[in-house]
Amino acid sequence: MMKQNKLEALKTYFGYDAFRPAQEQIIDQILSGRDVLAVMPTGAGKSLCYQLPALLMPGITVVVSPLISLMMDQVKALNEAGVHAAYINSSLTENQIGKALELAAAGRYKIIYVAPERLETPRFLDFACHTELSMITVDEAHCISQWGQDFRPSYTRILSFIRQLPVRPVVSAFTATATERVREDILLSLELEDPYETVTGFDRENLYFEVRRGRNKKEQIRKYLEEHREDSGIIYCATRKGVDELYLGLENAGFAVGRYHAGMSAEARKRSQEDFIYDRIRVMIATNAFGMGIDKSNVRYVIHYNMPQSMENYYQEAGRAGRDGEPAECILYYSPQDTVINRMLLESKESYRDYEAEELRVIQAQDMERLRKMEAYCTTVKCLRGYILEYFGERAPEK
Repeated sequence: MMKQNKLEALKTYFGYDAFRPAQEQIIDQILSGRDVLAVMPTGAGKSLCYQLPALLMPGITVVVSPLISLMMDQVKALNEAGVHAAYINSSLTENQIGKALELAAAGRYKIIYVAPERLETPRFLDFACHTELSMITVDEAHCISQWGQDFRPSYTRILSFIRQLPVRPVVSAFTATATERVREDILLSLELEDPYETVTGFDRENLYFEVRRGRNKKEQIRKYLEEHREDSGIIYCATRKGVDELYLGLENAGFAVGRYHAGMSAEARKRSQEDFIYDRIRVMIATNAFGMGIDKSNVRYVIHYNMPQSMENYYQEAGRAGRDGEPAECILYYSPQDTVINRMLLESKESYRDYEAEELRVIQAQDMERLRKMEAYCTTVKCLRGYILEYFGERAPEK
């Protein structure tokens, strides 16, 4: 009966006839009541692995997620698919939060997305202790690890929340990029019990990787867009200023471009994102604030105007190309100046304020080491795909 339910739910709510590699095994393990740690590259269909079991299990699933925009996108998509879902984060008033929890307690929602900071508030804890929770899902689970590229101290409180529940639900953790050290950290930090662990492989065979050097990046990019006028693509820049300059230059040259960065109003960002998703514009020029949870399958290229700060960031951003399995290009324009810019960005990183002196030294050293590895990728003469796979601890085929 469960198999029938599974496939029925897959078709009814998500519109698919079959599972992608690894999805079914993960879902079966969760449904059998087992903890899970899954590392699946961008585009492998992670969210379905916890959303579908959430529908088939009796109680409510709480999804811990770090980004407000990501929660909103996921909840909107679920509600449009006929799944009742809600989110709780700082974008809501206390009254709205109270209302959402009231409806949840009355059985209105199957899935609730919540920011980690909210978990231990008296109101949420009271709700969680008096409601049947079937699963706690930790999305972007690498944020819990000090060795991860996006460590968030608020994630370390998830375990304390789980320990306070009267009945421990299934705990599942998902991330797109995690080295072996980060995976070990996730297992320990969440106290996963006899977990089913899976790393579905980092190789995306349909993606072509290239690093280009040379002067006048703007002119090179203009030529590239000229040759790919019909294609959808994303261009990442390191700074807001870089985004604005490139956007104005390309718009004046007659390209259908949009922009996205944290300096824009929420309304302008939303409009820009929708224009891109619904193909009203072809090209999105953005900082790394753009892209989490963007489910656009026909992105044919991802260009990096500047070198990112780590291989983890690079692979996650580049992985937004070719999610439909069709060929796509990932091109990074490198200049030694990028290292200088990234050093400055790292030295003024806001999240550094959250650490004690000893901890801060370790985190900064790691960030600099990651930057060195990123620079080595840009200057290597070896196979780029091989470099990426080896970085994430996989054996790479020779060429």
